[in-house]
Amino acid sequence: MDFSADNPAIWDGIIQFGWICLILLVGNLARRKISFFRKALLPTSVIAGFLGLVLVQTGLIGFDLGFLNGVTYHTIAIGFIALGLRMPRRTDTKSRAGQSHDGTKTGMLIVSNYLIQGVLGLVIMIVLANTFLPDTFQSAGLLLPMGYGQGPGQANNIGSVYENVWGFAGGQSFGLAIATAGFLWASIGGIIYLNILQRRNQLPAQASASPDVQTGESFEDPGEIPLTEAIDRLTIQIALVMSIYLLTFLVSLGVVSLFDLAPALAGAKKTVSPLIWGFNFLIGSSLALGIRGSLQRLRHMGWMTRQYPNTYLLNRISGFAFDLMITASIISIQIDDLQGLWIPFILMSTLGGFLTLFYNVAMARRLYPDYSVAGMLSMYGMMTGTVSTGILLLREVDPTFQTPAANNLVIGSSVAILLGFPILLMVGLAPQSNAMLYLTLGLAAAYAIILNVLLLRKLTPGKRPA
Repeated sequence: MDFSADNPAIWDGIIQFGWICLILLVGNLARRKISFFRKALLPTSVIAGFLGLVLVQTGLIGFDLGFLNGVTYHTIAIGFIALGLRMPRRTDTKSRAGQSHDGTKTGMLIVSNYLIQGVLGLVIMIVLANTFLPDTFQSAGLLLPMGYGQGPGQANNIGSVYENVWGFAGGQSFGLAIATAGFLWASIGGIIYLNILQRRNQLPAQASASPDVQTGESFEDPGEIPLTEAIDRLTIQIALVMSIYLLTFLVSLGVVSLFDLAPALAGAKKTVSPLIWGFNFLIGSSLALGIRGSLQRLRHMGWMTRQYPNTYLLNRISGFAFDLMITASIISIQIDDLQGLWIPFILMSTLGGFLTLFYNVAMARRLYPDYSVAGMLSMYGMMTGTVSTGILLLREVDPTFQTPAANNLVIGSSVAILLGFPILLMVGLAPQSNAMLYLTLGLAAAYAIILNVLLLRKLTPGKRPA
């Protein structure tokens, strides 16, 4: 076999992966050494993504678009599977019980953000389509919650479905551009809001703590496999994650194959199949949670003596996967595909940023009266970027995580998976016809109203803001 550079099957993927990693290192250096990037709170992966995008657009580096899309698609599922496998700490049980109520409220607030962003996006696209941009793909309004609320991985997946299945030219790049704008809104909008609070002397007391303080993350739990084991502990974690991802593929393939058993379901398959493959990270994270529970059960029954998942290493795997996802997704934006879409893009990204900011400011004051600033920044950062962006903003006012805000994001994300399932159906329903589009708009608005009524009614009299 030819192992030289003349064999692209061996070297192309490695070279492109190496370029992404090198760009990440340069992005990290830029964030540490350039005060603008540091003060803007831009994640290293976002800086690296913009750097790679510039290098690609100037022709200095060439990337295979299929490779970048594959990295973006797979890493979101791998990251969520790693998060789902993390074992809960026994010492955290009492703390989690006390914070579960806020976490549940956060899950409802997350889904409410999705719905409000979706309603705004749909209204913008419907207005444009019925005025001076008649060829507008109206269902693209749902890419606002996909990009802002769920991040570049999901914006890439649904944008690709809208482009390849429903004929939205440039849909994939449009979704990724929306997600990228979300990171800018998270960073720049968050900084502006922090400066306003500082001038008003409204920053919480813990904001003065050192931002470089260590959070005391434990490297292992009692009963884990020893470091002297015949197999490396990291190898076990990767094997667990990738085995579950293989199971995710098989489950997705099995569900889609069921539609082939009945020819009458051919129409339903066209709608459901892209959603199953596009939301594969939800299937993967659900399987990971189930397997984690099974492993815990086996230990309690005494059938298994060691704990195999290591929370510290699983956090590192998910962080690595999400950094790759963000970087690759920004690099893969095709600027040329956005021609004719600049007006929808500017309107959706700008109005979406303002609405998300004002909505979360108002809701945080009501839902988190004891830590409204920390609760707002963490939610706003996540609902315009990712969980990591929310943590970045949170550390500016709560560097030692004294408030429950960080824990809310973890619990709330799990709750949002269940409450957000109807949104998956709306994504597939909207592009089918104008009637389905308006039905989706009505359902999203009604669901948002219901969630907000439930959120505000759950406030106890003693916790209502003055």
